[in-house]
Order: sequence, then structure tokens, then C-alpha cells
Amino acid sequence: MYVYEFERVSSQLSGWGFGSGNKYGSGDYREIIARRAREGWRYVGFLPAVQRGTGHIQEMDLVFEKEKE
Repeated sequence: MYVYEFERVSSQLSGWGFGSGNKYGSGDYREIIARRAREGWRYVGFLPAVQRGTGHIQEMDLVFEKEKE
């Protein structure tokens, strides 16, 4: 059996793309995934938690799993 945990990550406006509008980025996700891996968690994916009217993901939940002992 597996247990799951979720960690919320926010996207920040990072600039303007020519022809593509606003650019959003989330710089801390790599650190979160690496930290969780050191703690024995496995990254399994993400779920959009909050989206803007334009479809941009403003917040997402990173999903981690660990086998229950």
C-alpha cells in the first residue's frame, strides 16, 4: 500500500514572451522534488490546483508517494 502527500507550488510571472504573452515560471519545484527524494518519497506527477481564466496554471500540487511499511 502507498501513502500520498501533496505540496503546493505557485507560478510567478517571469516576463513577457514575444508573440506568446505572459510567461510564468516556478523555480522551486526542483528543490522540492530533490528534498522529497532524499526523504524517501517518489515524485509521481502534478495536478493543477488554481488556473487563470487564460488557462495558465497559477498553483499546482506536486504529488509524492511512499510505500507504507
